[in-house]
Amino acid sequence: MLRLESIKQPFKSALQKIKVFSRCQRWKETLIFCAFILLALGFWLLQSLQQEYEIEINIPVRYKNVPPDIAFTDSIPNNITAHVKDKGSVLLNYSFGRRFAPIETDLKDIKSKNGTININKRSIESDILKQLISTTTLTGFEPQQVELQYGEKMHKQIPVKFNGDIQIASGFQQSGDITIDPSTITVYASKVLLDSLSNVQTVYTEIKKGNKTITRTIPLQRIQGINYKPEAVTVTIPIEEYTEKTLEIPIICTNLPTHYTLRMFPAMAKVTCRIPLSRFKELSADQFTIHISFSDLEQNVSGSLPIQLTSKPDWVRNITLLPDKIEFILEQNKHD
Repeated sequence: MLRLESIKQPFKSALQKIKVFSRCQRWKETLIFCAFILLALGFWLLQSLQQEYEIEINIPVRYKNVPPDIAFTDSIPNNITAHVKDKGSVLLNYSFGRRFAPIETDLKDIKSKNGTININKRSIESDILKQLISTTTLTGFEPQQVELQYGEKMHKQIPVKFNGDIQIASGFQQSGDITIDPSTITVYASKVLLDSLSNVQTVYTEIKKGNKTITRTIPLQRIQGINYKPEAVTVTIPIEEYTEKTLEIPIICTNLPTHYTLRMFPAMAKVTCRIPLSRFKELSADQFTIHISFSDLEQNVSGSLPIQLTSKPDWVRNITLLPDKIEFILEQNKHD
């Protein structure tokens, strides 16, 4: 109880000091002064919002149904800048609360592969006025009209490349090549752009802790002035659980003349590799070969020769060969 009282005492003392200070005449005067300042600011803000101002607002322009086989010869405007005038309270709504719908131009009915599209001043003005509050005055806008020159694009088939980072969970590995469907797409662009492209990449995609085969539909990276058909591809990344397998492989000498006898130490090598668990029974020693050439033996004076696999299945990983060299004796047979 004594300890609790010792904790409470400082709080009681602090509360008493706050009460004394709040009764102080100077503190009351400070509060009243601050209240008048806030009130004056409020009146000033209300008065300001009743006055007229002019601001700029940006309205997006959207081009719908652009045929993939045409290209614009110049840069096209993506915004119309409108100058509007109204009371400050209304303009605040434009600046912070109101979203403007895009001015849309539908290019679906283009008949010719070369030509000009005009969006006249009256059409732009009409689209802007539809979105303004009735009290708002439109004083001007830029550009006054939009003129789009376009021409036919060239096209060719270009291969697609996966762009990304694959992180595979412990105990698993990629069990084959990444497949992309379709592997090539039709690319529409000017001749200069087409000549500069060797492949088209997917958008960057990150795979984390992959522990099974992954199939995703991934869009292609956008490039200004280029259209794709299709605009996305299906990417399959084969991932399987892996295990180790060890096999004994005979070492074979090729082109050994009949009048020579070859003795190798050892005559077999152990191959240890990582393989998909599903293909464990499928892997056998006859799928590997270790060949050494008689010419290499004949030219070797040390009696020791490094060895390596000359063929293997392409789906095995992390191969180790033990030993990686052999000792040998090459003897010429005596003729009778």
